[in-house]
Amino acid sequence: MKPQSHRIDLIPPEAAHTLPAVFRERVKRSPKGCGFRRFDRNDRCCETTTWEKTERLAARWQAALRREGLQAGDRVAVMLRNSLEWVVFDLAAMGLGLVTVPLYANDRPDNFTFILKETDARVLLIEGERQWEQIRESSDRLPQLIRIVSVTPFCETDAHHPQRVDLDRWLPDQADGYAAGDEDPDALASIVYTSGTTGHPKGVMLSHRNILANAHACLERVPVYTDDLFLSFLPLSHTLERTVGYYLPMLAGACVAHVRSLEKLPEDLTAVGPTIIVCVPLIFERMYKRVNARLAAAPAWRRRLFDLTVAVGRRRFLHGQGRGPWSLLFLLWPLLHRWVAAPVLAALGGRIRLAISGGAPLNPEVAGVFNVLGLNILQGYGLTEASPVVSTNTLEDNRPETVGKPLPGVEVKLGDHQELMVRGPSVMLGYWRESAATQAAIDAEGWLHTGDQASIDADGHITLTGRLKDIIVLSNGEKVPPADLELAIATDPLFDQVMVMGEGRPYLAALVVLNETEWDKLAHGLGRDPQNRDMPAGGIAERALLQRIGAKMAGFPGYARIHRVRASAGSWETRDGALTATLKIRRQVLATHLADEIESLYARP
Repeated sequence: MKPQSHRIDLIPPEAAHTLPAVFRERVKRSPKGCGFRRFDRNDRCCETTTWEKTERLAARWQAALRREGLQAGDRVAVMLRNSLEWVVFDLAAMGLGLVTVPLYANDRPDNFTFILKETDARVLLIEGERQWEQIRESSDRLPQLIRIVSVTPFCETDAHHPQRVDLDRWLPDQADGYAAGDEDPDALASIVYTSGTTGHPKGVMLSHRNILANAHACLERVPVYTDDLFLSFLPLSHTLERTVGYYLPMLAGACVAHVRSLEKLPEDLTAVGPTIIVCVPLIFERMYKRVNARLAAAPAWRRRLFDLTVAVGRRRFLHGQGRGPWSLLFLLWPLLHRWVAAPVLAALGGRIRLAISGGAPLNPEVAGVFNVLGLNILQGYGLTEASPVVSTNTLEDNRPETVGKPLPGVEVKLGDHQELMVRGPSVMLGYWRESAATQAAIDAEGWLHTGDQASIDADGHITLTGRLKDIIVLSNGEKVPPADLELAIATDPLFDQVMVMGEGRPYLAALVVLNETEWDKLAHGLGRDPQNRDMPAGGIAERALLQRIGAKMAGFPGYARIHRVRASAGSWETRDGALTATLKIRRQVLATHLADEIESLYARP
């Protein structure tokens, strides 16, 4: 039962059929309400922008876009970090019938150039000089791009370039009211490119109906109130953040605060004090490692106290879910919460009501610890092609080892090879200019082939079991899902990044990126110079790493054992193509870059 202080003000589907219409309705309902918050120019928290002020800003942006001579259906691209400017550009464009193409602010030049060219984007919004330097090298391949608008002023170099203009000069001082248009709900609203872990990304075409159906279904499953405060830090180019962390709060009348940067996320969490966050597992895994690192350095009594808190918390969690009995130990919880749980949660701002995790599987061990400490992590499942949420756990029925039940209106079934298939109003229109790929992804009956393998229990909970294309087949025929092993290994704070390999090989091996602090401790314990990363076959350092890995893989079958490990010289970054913009490993790219290291893992000693 929700507390009386919470108020619900959802915009129902019949009140607004398109995203601009939802925005107009929200302004009408909550003109003085908080729409967005951000740090001011002096890094003080927080400057508030009301819904009616957001509308006036969007009207000015629309006036500027009209002057460019754009037509409904033209594509316009945005390559910013999360900000009010990102939101207002999107609202202005869609209100004019334009199609928003989000780009990752930290993406590689070859990737965003490919997207700009393939979509024939006419206008591009960027942050400033750094991105301009990258774009300028490719500008001759983008003749259709008539305007590049920079949020921060350009320097004097190339000041008279015909394409570029500063935002302050581009925007008029005032404009007529916001135009929400009268678009068909099935009209194309956005083209969102997949992360491209295997080759060039594909442009997912999402309609207004696709996105709104998904956001409404999410709100039927997980309540959001007008006094909720979201902290937006996943890139808005990520469909999970865009649907759940931007459009959904608009439907619910909640406020959204934009972080300054991922590097400042810990500071921003405590300054903003959000009630809801939308995350990928990497964020929780990093937090889990920090907690474990502090415990490792703490006295034995503190570690025992933490273990007791987790044990009691787990019983409380199961009892609250209706899956366990009441216990006398629950009487200890007020003290355990004050001494152990509260300090951990304080690092997240101390007010989080729920945390949504998606984008990749979350290790059940990590989810379990935070849930029992009082951080309600609701793991879900989705993909861009489904706008994106397919299923989610709920506060009342939270099974961290699963990705929950399908959203209302979403059908799921298992196809050949246990492939999870999805059908419903949020399934994409198709891939941009990729008819063959569209037909391969969506069959004649409207089922989207996700490429993910799953099981579905009698109650409808979905458990992901692997990827059709991401299965390692060893030379002995054994099949191993590498992502599961990587998740388990990465819970050890020693390993910042992990890639397991072994396709067609006699055994599994791993390439890892070591955490500097943890490696220093281990190296000193082994009597080694931390600067020496050489790991000859069977050497003391490799044996120590294999021992740590083995401890995390005790629950896996014997054939899934890691036999060899090697530490990579540097971290894997998006700028060198090793990671996608959503921080997923590009296995093929890494296998090419690190071919010599991989071969050494299979060379005979």
